[in-house]
Amino acid sequence: QVLLVESGGGLVQAGGSLRLSCAASGRTFSNYAMGWFRQAPGKVREFVASISWSGGTTHYAESVKGRFTISRDNAKNTVYLQMNSLKPEDTAVYSCADAGPGWVLGPPTQGHHFDYWGQGTQVTVAS
Repeated sequence: QVLLVESGGGLVQAGGSLRLSCAASGRTFSNYAMGWFRQAPGKVREFVASISWSGGTTHYAESVKGRFTISRDNAKNTVYLQMNSLKPEDTAVYSCADAGPGWVLGPPTQGHHFDYWGQGTQVTVAS
């Protein structure tokens, strides 16, 4: 059974930083692309960032480019999302997701390509 557990969310002032972590278990983490998504109240879930199995390829939503950085430590079965220069519009529940193997041309960016999801962690950015 694949289990993804996020941590690191919280309340931060605009302009501040947070680092989210997602600990994975249940299958060989290093084989799979991973991603982060977010969902604000009353809005649809949106893609934030994704990373290939090796960490060599990353994709970002335009709204977070230059502010957020996705990374992974395969030895620790963990993927991270470093969030800097946070804005109130970044407020959402952030979830990590496991895309599985086979993404040789780069990690996916659409939610339906991801197989497993964590429960999410709340990020609130105060103005």
